[in-house]
Amino acid sequence: MLKALAKRAQALLMQAKTLFPGFMVAAVVALASRFLSEHYGAPAMLMALLLGMSFAFLSEGGRCVPGIAFSARSLLRVGVALLGARISLDALIALGPGIISLIVFGVVATIIFGITASWLLGRGWRLGVLTGGAVAICGASAAMALAAVLPRNEQSERNLVFTVLGVTVLSTVAMILYPPLVTALSFGTQDSGVFLGGTIHDVAQVVGAGYIISEPTGDTATLVKLIRVAMLAPVVIILTFIVSRRASSGENTGEGTQLVPPFLVVFIAIAGINSAGLLPGWAVATMSDASQWLLLTAIAAVGMKTSLRSILDVGRLAIVLIVTESIFIAGLFASGLYLL
Repeated sequence: MLKALAKRAQALLMQAKTLFPGFMVAAVVALASRFLSEHYGAPAMLMALLLGMSFAFLSEGGRCVPGIAFSARSLLRVGVALLGARISLDALIALGPGIISLIVFGVVATIIFGITASWLLGRGWRLGVLTGGAVAICGASAAMALAAVLPRNEQSERNLVFTVLGVTVLSTVAMILYPPLVTALSFGTQDSGVFLGGTIHDVAQVVGAGYIISEPTGDTATLVKLIRVAMLAPVVIILTFIVSRRASSGENTGEGTQLVPPFLVVFIAIAGINSAGLLPGWAVATMSDASQWLLLTAIAAVGMKTSLRSILDVGRLAIVLIVTESIFIAGLFASGLYLL
């Protein structure tokens, strides 16, 4: 028994030594991106991605390869799991059934629109799910969660990097353009918050746009955004089920997928515990911070695994796709608010 434990411990130590160089490179890039974000206002995810791409040569060979691969996949899943600490059932109840229905419908309709549009453009269903889910739910975090369960092929890394880059840039543009837009549309305080929280992709940009207008608008926008984040779990569960069914029917879906991935179980468990009020404030803050750092490190590693040339290979149609999805969800929420 003791010999078996000693051998296991030695194997884990050897694995840690193998993964350490690549992990440390990704972690340093994450630290640098956070520094740039805090001191110059640049989106941290975007900085991590771009800085990671500048070190793409490290993933082509050498000691860093295993650690970069580990960071891009395993750390991503842990980071997504810890996102559950940002979900609370009380937040869902506060807005009322009409607004909640609009949010849920907006998420579902945007994903379906993305898949349909991608198919019509000849880009395949994977890119449609990835871009549609990122636009509909929570930007880069949703893209990474969906990528973790999508069957993998030779375009998987490229599509993920393109989606993260696209939604981050579009979120920044929306943060600037949408506050004057809601004023022009004569939306009130709550409606402005619902529109901003329901249409801007990343949480940071939602917060920025909301508080540009007023504190109540910012509070509402943040609340609506967190409801969209809460949609991540059911969407990933449904996607996992569909992928598993396609695999069992004999279709070539690439890498096999578990029916319920462990990281998703942890996500739901943490969200449930938080909704029950059993997580103390310090634990929620710690998990949220850890999630941000893990996702930053993961996206830096994904950037290292992707060359700029492969991103350019995605083509203009993919850019048209993600911009059209963003316009679609903005039009849907504007129409829904007028009807309500």
